[in-house]
Amino acid sequence: MNAKETDGRDGRTGVAVVTGAGSGIGRAVTRELLRGGWSVVLAGRRSTTLEETAGAAGGETLVVPTDVSRPEDVEALFAATVGRFGRVDLLFNNAGTSGPGGVPVEELPYEAWRHVVDTNLNGAFLCAQAAYRQMKGQTPQGGRIINNGSVSAHVPRPRSVAYTATKHALTGLTKSLALDGRPYRIAVGQIDIGNAATEMTERMRTGVVQANGEIAPEPVMDVADVARTVRHMAELPLEANVQFATVLATGMPYVGRG
Repeated sequence: MNAKETDGRDGRTGVAVVTGAGSGIGRAVTRELLRGGWSVVLAGRRSTTLEETAGAAGGETLVVPTDVSRPEDVEALFAATVGRFGRVDLLFNNAGTSGPGGVPVEELPYEAWRHVVDTNLNGAFLCAQAAYRQMKGQTPQGGRIINNGSVSAHVPRPRSVAYTATKHALTGLTKSLALDGRPYRIAVGQIDIGNAATEMTERMRTGVVQANGEIAPEPVMDVADVARTVRHMAELPLEANVQFATVLATGMPYVGRG
């Protein structure tokens, strides 16, 4: 069914923008939303991987190569979305980078810090701002923004200062947007994910540095479980909101002593 015929008036399905849709969590969420009847706009730096995601999933899609750290790219992304579908009902703010892992604070190049901040925080803000503007002005008014945080929004891993700082900041962004969006039926929440099985977390299986300096493997979970959680959050009526959800591999070292 065409997105313009199911334009989010029921608060459950409609038009979704997914950033970082070319791989990992973004790819899994895109495919899950398409299975649920959403029309999905796929954003990311590499058009080839975006096309692979869209082609394998079926459903109504639009591929828009986007660098979320560039304001002009974000503006073009949302212009293309509205030009094709007429509105935006959901933004899954997922694009991100971990940056150079394992680098001591005193050795982290400023350029590396800036790249992580530009992608994880500035990019999330630019996309949320564009989505907010559209959701506030469209008829019927409103929509939902789901930010992809991380368990690093709660606790850091060793030598992850740039990534952890941006994920803590993302929590503040989520809370502020949620407050400001209330009068306009814009619901904003955050999903904090730990050890979903993607290309980025493949190293968890062989061993990563723990807080005590030891190298140890960590359990992972199926990324499909994350995608189903995002879809559940997305398909709530706008009168209900999952403010924060933490989804993680049950045995990963996160709470207590691990």
